[in-house]
Parts: sequence; C-alpha cells; structure tokens
Amino acid sequence: MKTYIKKTKILLEAMPYIQAFQGKVFVIKYGGSAITNSTAVARVLKDIVFLNLVGIRPVLVHGGGPFITKEMKVKKKKVEFIGGQRKTDACAVKIVDEVLSKVNKQLVKKINACGGKARGILGKQNLLKARRLSAVLGYIGKIVSVNTRPIKQALEKGKIPVISPVAKGRGSEIYNVNADQVASAISKALKSEKLVLVTDVAGIMKNRMLIPTLTIKQTKANIKSGVIKGGMIPKVKACMDAIRSDVDKAHIISANMPHSLLLEIFTKKGIGTQIVK
Repeated sequence: MKTYIKKTKILLEAMPYIQAFQGKVFVIKYGGSAITNSTAVARVLKDIVFLNLVGIRPVLVHGGGPFITKEMKVKKKKVEFIGGQRKTDACAVKIVDEVLSKVNKQLVKKINACGGKARGILGKQNLLKARRLSAVLGYIGKIVSVNTRPIKQALEKGKIPVISPVAKGRGSEIYNVNADQVASAISKALKSEKLVLVTDVAGIMKNRMLIPTLTIKQTKANIKSGVIKGGMIPKVKACMDAIRSDVDKAHIISANMPHSLLLEIFTKKGIGTQIVK
C-alpha cells in the first residue's frame, strides 16, 4: 500500500506542471551517442508520448552523427571534423541525408509503436532553409529561415513532428546542419515554452558537481573560464540563442537516466541544467 501511496504523491507533484504546460510547445532535441542506446531511446520516446498524452505539444528534432560516421566508414569515406563540425563534401552530404532520413523513419515507427502518433518531416522538404556556413566545411549549413506551417499542421492534428536536420539551400543543394542549432531555430520560430537538449551527459558540471540553473550571464562567464568547453559550447550557445528570442527556458539533460525528460519537467528539483534569462 505504501508503494501505491508514493506513486500517488508523485502524480500529484506533477499535476501543477501538467496544468501549466497544457497546450504549450516543447522542442526536444535528441542525438549524439545517446541515440545509439536502444534502451535510452525507448525511454525518451515514451516520455515524449507521455507529454503528448497530457496535453503538451512536443516537437522532436533528431541527430544521428554516430550512424553517419559508421556509414561513411562502410563506404570508405574519410571522416574529418573541424572545430567540432563534420567536414562534408557533395558525396558525404548524400550519405548524411540518407542516414538521417532512415533514422527519421525509425523514430516515427518507434513512437507509433509505443502508443503515440508521429509525423516524420525531413528538414529539406520545405521546412528548413540554410546557407553555407564555411567553404572549408563544405555542405555544412546555418539556418536562415524556418517554415513552421508543416509543424503546426502536425501539432493541430495531435501528432508529434519528428524532424531531421537537413536543410535546403537557395538552389537544389542540401546542407547538413547541427541538430542543436536546428532545434534552437525551430524553438524560436514556434515561440516554444521550452527547448530541451537530451544528450549523453547529466548537464553542465563544475568540480564534478551538476549546476542546476544558470542565467545567460553566468553561462557566458563559465564559457570564458573554461568550465563549459568542447562539445558543450555549441549546446549552450543554442540554448542562449533560443532564450534571447523569448523561449522561456532551455534544459540540458541526460538520456542515460531513466525518464529524465519527465523528471526535469514535472519535478521541482529537476535532474539536469536549466538556462534562464
């Protein structure tokens, strides 16, 4: 009986958050090495389906870097990174597009299998427009515009949009775009309540301790001091960019903790790092 009472208390703790967030859009990015863990993927997708069932409107932006690297090695293509960005020539961008399209279909299928209703949307299909980021990086792009109509149409029908981070250029060319940046751009365009980056780390750490909350000013200071470094820098920059455009909060959480998405959103303490204005 004590177990059931405890479960009831947990549900009651979540109730005010469910009430506050009903009808709100959450943009959730899931990628990196965490997306290769089938157990973690199943948990994250169930959390997203739960959000949808209680009236929140989640939008999922996915990456797929490890799958791209694996496929390029299979096809004997050189894998090269410059400043954390994948160097992508005309042949490589086709591999990126093929792999991410496949990941998109798989995620849609898995969401539907666990009781949700998902709609796959490839970024290059009249959704994301980009320009070349740098001649050195090749077909790596920076988002210049987001067409929110396909996303809103899916949300209005109660579906979960699942979006790949491949964008169209001015002509027929396509660009591989960092999924964190895509999620941030979509979050801004939709004026979402939250941007949540689901990764393979607990959040922002200092002296091996998790920092639960940071303002933009504190985040900049931690970048300057070297507390935030490496692959975490583009993530926090994506978060800050979204917050400056009136997204309420941005969160960085780990997929490795069971149901981290629900714990971060529906509990007072949370389990990751939130970045606020």
